[in-house]
Amino acid sequence: MIDLLKYRYVYFLISGLIILPGLIFIGLGGLKPGIDFTGGTELTVLMPKGVHPALGAVESVVRSVPYPGHPGYLDDSQVQQVQVQGQAHQQGYLIRTRDIGANVAVQKSLIAALKKHYGNVQTQGFQSVGSTIGAQTTTRAIQAVVVASLAILLYMAWAFRKLDHSFVYGGAAIVALLHDVLVVLGLFAIMGYFFNVRVDSLFVPAVLTVIGFSVHDTIVVFDRIRENMGRRTGEPYYSVVNNSLLQTLGRSLNTSLTVLLTLTALLLFGGSSIRVFVLALLIGITSGTYSSIFNATPLAVIWETGELPRLFGRGKKPESGRARTASARRPVGTLR
Repeated sequence: MIDLLKYRYVYFLISGLIILPGLIFIGLGGLKPGIDFTGGTELTVLMPKGVHPALGAVESVVRSVPYPGHPGYLDDSQVQQVQVQGQAHQQGYLIRTRDIGANVAVQKSLIAALKKHYGNVQTQGFQSVGSTIGAQTTTRAIQAVVVASLAILLYMAWAFRKLDHSFVYGGAAIVALLHDVLVVLGLFAIMGYFFNVRVDSLFVPAVLTVIGFSVHDTIVVFDRIRENMGRRTGEPYYSVVNNSLLQTLGRSLNTSLTVLLTLTALLLFGGSSIRVFVLALLIGITSGTYSSIFNATPLAVIWETGELPRLFGRGKKPESGRARTASARRPVGTLR
């Protein structure tokens, strides 16, 4: 039988090697907010009749406009199609850029670039707009994560109340949840630092979705552990958990793979407006699948078997986690 728990510290090391660089780049300011967080300038343009360029093409034109002293300043510009009232036969585009309201030269360069590519483009005046995602919204999202974490801890303690140390499972689920959030934030900080990738308004719901998926996947594994604890009351805790992991491994991987294939298709063909959202989900769900199997469950094991305090030099060191549970008078974590 495969012993998945044998390499639990290797799994933790892999997670650390992914999260640590991300934290460094977050500290270096790599997590760059987009226009939705900072505000900017809006311009609506009306294309000539018969001209219907793709959103990506218009975005490329806008992002290529030079900004003196700030190369790449318009790299996070966003474009969406709109219907201009009274102009049913012409396609309108709403262009949202960084704040260029006071820079007349850049405004003229932008209009000239659009006319060069698409002909007699009609434009409306530039107007400054505020951020759609303010500091208050971000703060509330963080508060929601904290409240959800406490609710998860209490719910899982109640759901696993027939097992010893039921709070262990809620705590392990929260650690896995935080792991996935840090992976998403860290990788976006790295991409922002090196490739100027910016997060937009869809990034916040993407992170919240990742949290939900992470907890769901972890509960699936823990629920199988709970079922097996009732069926195999005489087996060591280590063995029960390892068998439960093996039983749910295929299901977890298959479920995640179908979601990842769908998200990959969206990333390739869904357009630039949802690219950040889809990429965040891709990273988060991949991380969530990994953390549920290789972080949350091994963490619950070292917590239950008393291995966690020994990592910090406290307590006596037994022969092994397997021996510890097998030689106990009553297997740790079995039904009362």
